[in-house]
Amino acid sequence: MIAHRVNREAVVVLGWGRAILMQLAHPLVAAGVGGHSRFDAGPLAYIQRMRRTIGAMLSLTFGTESEIRGTADRINAIHRRVHGRLERAVGRYPAGTPYDATDPTLLAWVHATLIDSQLRTYALFVGPLTADERDRYCAEAARLGPLLGVRAESLPGTAARLDRYMEEMEREERLVIGEQARRLAQALLAPPGGTCVAPALWLGRLATLGLLPAPIRDRYGFVWRARDTRRLRSVAAVMRATRRVLPPALREWPAGRKAAGAGWKRQRDD
Repeated sequence: MIAHRVNREAVVVLGWGRAILMQLAHPLVAAGVGGHSRFDAGPLAYIQRMRRTIGAMLSLTFGTESEIRGTADRINAIHRRVHGRLERAVGRYPAGTPYDATDPTLLAWVHATLIDSQLRTYALFVGPLTADERDRYCAEAARLGPLLGVRAESLPGTAARLDRYMEEMEREERLVIGEQARRLAQALLAPPGGTCVAPALWLGRLATLGLLPAPIRDRYGFVWRARDTRRLRSVAAVMRATRRVLPPALREWPAGRKAAGAGWKRQRDD
């Protein structure tokens, strides 16, 4: 599976900040996150949240059927607790607009931002995928849709469909970055007390802002200069070169190596 190849690379976690900011660009997602999570709880909570998120991703990608279903059930249980109404108008969404984390349209947006970000991050820090590999990645990810409350056929099953969907969301003005989204973005990129993990935060911020579409980045109010582009390209080149000489134990998630080993063993036994 191409998802195994992409998701076992630890470096793709650098795309998650980009995915979250894309998600928060939808006011109903931002309202749900802002009203039901603690982005401002400090570096320890930040690390714990990342560990839970990584654990869920690894389980959904490399877990057994029962582990995948158990992880999906836990995610769905969290989503069922997240609902409410917009306190104030944001763009095309008037005050009082209801939001619900189990809404299939919102879940589809979250799904698409994650897939789009994973593919872009892998291409930048590991290497490009072929068109067929991108299509297979999208199709494999879409199969998880029904477990998470979205019909597989409503999710982009090819890279072309993914690109069209992302463009449509922007063109139809469904993405509006309000003050709540800006506050959450600042808390994500610079959590209180984050100096103890400053190097990781610097790299995460560089990757997040560099991977964001320029119009979205501008609407958040982030400054991005030509020298930042050059810096990101240089860092990515160093990371790609370093990756080629690193053993799998230093660049891949243990769950990914375990799954790869099991797959090789099955092929050998066959």
